[in-house]
Amino acid sequence: MRSVEEQQARVAAAAVAPRPVRVAIAESQGLMCAEEVVTERPMPGFDQAAIDGYAVRSVDVLSVGDGAGEISLPVMGSIEAGARTPSRLQPRQAARVQTGAPMPTLADAVLPLRWTDGGENRVRILRSVRSGAYVRRTGDDVQPGDVAVRAGTIIGPAQVGLLAAVGRDRVLVHPRPRLSVMCVGGELVDVSRNPGTGQVYDVNSYALAAAGRDAGAEVNRVGIISTDPGELRETVEGQVNRNEIVVIAGAVGGAAAESVRTVLSELGEMEVARIAMHPGSVQGFGQLGRDRVPVFLLPANPVSALVVFEVMVRPLIRLSLGKRQPMRRVVQARTLSPISSMAGRTGYLRGQLMRDQDTGEYLVQALGGAPGASTHLLATLAEANCLVVIPSEVDEVRTGETVDVAFLAQRG
Repeated sequence: MRSVEEQQARVAAAAVAPRPVRVAIAESQGLMCAEEVVTERPMPGFDQAAIDGYAVRSVDVLSVGDGAGEISLPVMGSIEAGARTPSRLQPRQAARVQTGAPMPTLADAVLPLRWTDGGENRVRILRSVRSGAYVRRTGDDVQPGDVAVRAGTIIGPAQVGLLAAVGRDRVLVHPRPRLSVMCVGGELVDVSRNPGTGQVYDVNSYALAAAGRDAGAEVNRVGIISTDPGELRETVEGQVNRNEIVVIAGAVGGAAAESVRTVLSELGEMEVARIAMHPGSVQGFGQLGRDRVPVFLLPANPVSALVVFEVMVRPLIRLSLGKRQPMRRVVQARTLSPISSMAGRTGYLRGQLMRDQDTGEYLVQALGGAPGASTHLLATLAEANCLVVIPSEVDEVRTGETVDVAFLAQRG
């Protein structure tokens, strides 16, 4: 029986990031930048007012507050944001300016409105201002040749804004890996139909497709596929040729799964093995097609399939996205109830993680992990916000003991 870590290493070795593509910056959020975005122009591109007020020469208002009496200046006009006509300030003049408006020549500061009487033709000055105050100078943010967004940076709202600010409408990124999800099983029907005797809804293709999107993949949910050898081969081969990762649920265990594996072996290397984990110990992994695309065979049980996806498939998606840390965040938490696990296998058990408001300590309540409880209840997985990770050498965890807990995606 292979350890979880050994199987994860085999999977990680197959990770191949899709070739970088150039996309509109509006579509780049959440993706990793694949180029050094070097600015060609300064930002801002001109001296501009940082606040509504009056553009002045600071030397003209230095004496305010020094006993020299009241100072007032004539207002030569108003300059709006976006104004394109150059203007020039004469000595002992002021110009009304809006935030973002270009500064008139000779002006070196902006007087905030609250430091004046707000006059339109002539303005009374209540306070002095130093040179450069409330002015955004040319190139204050970025100078030509500066790197605005570095390769390897995950593009978020700030990076999208910076790309727009330096005039980039497209950017080279590592795209989302394409993931295909399909299921096999003569007992399966789609949720749009009423199941007959002996039939069950196809849960896995919907649940695993959602898990793939949560991990960051571009998902194609194929749904239920035929186990006829010819049709199966054609379907899988087509998906392998157009995706970076393929997941087939229901293809381990039983006579039908054996026939599926026989067909897949014609397309490349495929191995079904027992992994020292529960649930989902029996699983398959291989690389099929001319491009040796990673293909996973998952159990038919939805809980087992989702756990295997979380432990094996999700890290591969994250690696393909270029993430440096593909695994979930793990914290230590104190158990609120006893937990039973399977000796010799690493347990991934559902739980609810919470935090003590007084001490800040993490606490975890196992769901379905009590002695004698079933590990295959989908309802409890839906309630979980974490997976409790029990080492393979541990079969019982007492109340109050500390365990490792992996965060699952936050529910809104």
